[in-house]
Amino acid sequence: MNLPSTVTLREMKPGFPVVHVSHLLGSGSVALLGAHVMEWTPAGHQPVLFMSADAVFEEGQPIRGGIPVCWPWFGGRDGLPGHGFARLRFWELARATDSAEGVELEFRLHGSEAPGWPHAFELSLVVKMGSTLDVTLEMKHLGTSTVEITAALHTYLSVAAIEQTCVQGLAGALYVDTIDNHQVKRQEGEVIFDREVDRIYTSEGAVHVLDGASPRTLEVSKSGSRATVVWNPWIEKSKRLTDLPDEAYHGFLCIEAANAGEDVVRLEPQENHRLGQVIRVLEG
Repeated sequence: MNLPSTVTLREMKPGFPVVHVSHLLGSGSVALLGAHVMEWTPAGHQPVLFMSADAVFEEGQPIRGGIPVCWPWFGGRDGLPGHGFARLRFWELARATDSAEGVELEFRLHGSEAPGWPHAFELSLVVKMGSTLDVTLEMKHLGTSTVEITAALHTYLSVAAIEQTCVQGLAGALYVDTIDNHQVKRQEGEVIFDREVDRIYTSEGAVHVLDGASPRTLEVSKSGSRATVVWNPWIEKSKRLTDLPDEAYHGFLCIEAANAGEDVVRLEPQENHRLGQVIRVLEG
């Protein structure tokens, strides 16, 4: 494949290829493992995505930070990889183009079946990187029976101080509080962080992340999703995560465009579904 001058493909370590983007409007990188967006920095701004200093970069291991692709299930299943297998496999770089607006990359993964998933499938992840970051996962069901899929773009956003961060745009929304016995609650006002937060909101709209310790506001909008996941592990869970430094929870939160909770995707043979998310810096 002939790559444009704004795109390079090189090994971060032996056997671990990464696509690097360097464009006037923004730069970043995407690992072929999981088609995992690791970095995105729009021109004139600080990096937007968080990456753990203790992240593991090995086949079959999830990468902590960036944008993991959770598919074909969100969450855990007994004896199977948490959040599915798509993030544990190497994808193919199928296309790379650039323009005045930025760089567009397409990654593909397909198979006849996988552990816990006895169905043929084809996945495409399109990453548009420039002054905004646009990520779209297209899932196509090639099997012979109806399937139910849950998925997420598990986006880690960098903040200066989680204790001074809030999320706007979810007031009044119902959510499942997975920390509190999966009780269904209603959000009152802004989402704040003073403890572990792990919630699945029923919401189709955009949210704004206000980083109180910096002048930056991030907007996260989405498509093909009726669920927004908000997560921060806080103190105790951070200590249990071996690929995350104990104090790193201060510097990130996850806002995830998801098909999760009651938002389950049902596909007939040859049907497809697109799950998308767009991130932009509004201030700072």
